[in-house]
Amino acid sequence: MSELSITLCGMKLPNPTILASGIVGISRASLTLAAQGGAGAVTIKSLSIEVRKGHPAPIILTYPGGMINSVGYSNPGIDNVGDEFSDLTSVGVPVIGSITGRNEDDYKILAEKAAALNFSALEVVLSCPHTPGYGTMAGLSTPEKTEAVTRLVKDRSRVPVFVKLSPNVMGLVDLAKAAEAAGADAITAVNTAGPGMIIDIVSRKPILGGKIGGISGRALRPIAVRCVYEIAQAVKIPIIGTGGVATGQDAIEMIMAGATAVGIGSGVYDRGITVFRQVCQEMQAFMDTENIKSLKEIRGAAHEV
Repeated sequence: MSELSITLCGMKLPNPTILASGIVGISRASLTLAAQGGAGAVTIKSLSIEVRKGHPAPIILTYPGGMINSVGYSNPGIDNVGDEFSDLTSVGVPVIGSITGRNEDDYKILAEKAAALNFSALEVVLSCPHTPGYGTMAGLSTPEKTEAVTRLVKDRSRVPVFVKLSPNVMGLVDLAKAAEAAGADAITAVNTAGPGMIIDIVSRKPILGGKIGGISGRALRPIAVRCVYEIAQAVKIPIIGTGGVATGQDAIEMIMAGATAVGIGSGVYDRGITVFRQVCQEMQAFMDTENIKSLKEIRGAAHEV
């Protein structure tokens, strides 16, 4: 039988699927549910310094091409999650923290506070396309800012640091190189695209409470695959391929583009919390049919064509 286990920045994962940030990872219980659904690792919903209510409802909308969301980083603030995230051994798989800030000072504080929590790795989000003051809307998607923030977090972190990048920038490879140069242990590629908008033609108003939102799901997958492919040619650190992965075929495609692991977000809404197990079963079936013994055999295979 084909082998799906991987090692990611020293973490032993039973399979390459990872719950993406922003999807159900709001508590130890919800993270455990994803782990029980087959995830090889899980990522919490991103934490900011302050308590954030986020954008008004509705915040998530599905449409034929995928999903659009305008959550707005609703979270209780990093000072208020100690009870949930101080002991995460019961989750059963590695738990990746996720932090988001408005500037370098925010990330410095967040990294210091995150070090007191029980995360196996820490994701640094520099790439939200729809929340004013954060991510690309705060000018953080530049090589200079990417390198500065990554270095600040890396200097204060006792666990591997993953940098989550945006698909919306033309110089994506430069951002990945900047993160690597500053000591990033891995790249998460990518965040949602956009922002986009969907209008209700009866009310004649944007449907989302925040009006604009990040695009994910099927519409994002080809873009995410291209991003992973280009980043894999430019850096030596691992890549977590994220964006539209909902089937085993999608996951195999990401691996062939150069990803070490695959993040699953919108796929949870499409197929339920056991999407991770389903994806792994489909990967296993493909690999057995193609006589592929391990993921190492096909990682980056598309670059050899």
